[in-house]
Amino acid sequence: MAIGTAAAIALGAGALGSAGIGALSAKSAGKAQVRAAEQGAAEQRAAREELRRLLMPYTEAGTPALQAQMAALGLSGPEAQAAFVSQQEQSPIFQALARQGEEAMAQNAAATGGLRGGNFQGALAQFRPQLLNQFLEQQYNRLGGMTQLGQQSAAGVGSAGMQSATSIADLLGQAGAARAGAALGVGQAFAQPFNMLSTLGGMSAAKSMGF
Repeated sequence: MAIGTAAAIALGAGALGSAGIGALSAKSAGKAQVRAAEQGAAEQRAAREELRRLLMPYTEAGTPALQAQMAALGLSGPEAQAAFVSQQEQSPIFQALARQGEEAMAQNAAATGGLRGGNFQGALAQFRPQLLNQFLEQQYNRLGGMTQLGQQSAAGVGSAGMQSATSIADLLGQAGAARAGAALGVGQAFAQPFNMLSTLGGMSAAKSMGF
C-alpha cells in the first residue's frame, strides 16, 4: 500500500509539474498571438492615417472648387454668381487675354485702314463679352477637374478606411480568440492532473473493496 501511495504521489507531482509547464506554454503562446494581432492592427491604423495625410491636400482642394462651381451656376444665389463672374473678369489671366486680343484686332484694322470703321468698333465691342463667356466656361471646366480630383481622393480615403476597419476588426477578433484559447489551455492543463488523481483514487478505492 505504501508503495502504491508513493507512486500515486509521484505520479501526481509529475502531472502537476507537467500541467504547470503546459499552462505556461499556453499562456505564452496566447500572449504572442495577441501581441501579433495588436501590432497588425496598429500597422493598419498607421497606414490608414498616412494615406489620409497624403490625400488631404487633394481632398481639401475639391471643396472650394465645388463651391466655386455652385456659385458659377447660380446655385449659391445671385450675389455669389455675380461675385464669381466679377472675380474671373478681373483676374490677371483674363485681363491679359483681353488686352492681347484687342491689340491684335487694332493692329489688323490699322493695317487694312479700317481702324475707325464701324465694323472694327462693333467687333471690338463684342470681343470682350464673348471672350469672357468662353473664359467662364473654361474656368468652370477647370474647377470640375479639381472637384473630381477631390471626390476621387475622398472616395479613396473612405474606401481605405473601410478596408482598414475590416482588417482591424478581424485582427482584434483574433486577439480575443487568442486570449480565450490561452485561458482555456491553462484551465485544461491544470485540470488534467486532478482528473488523473481522481481516476487513481477511484481505482485504489475499487481495489480496496475487492473489485
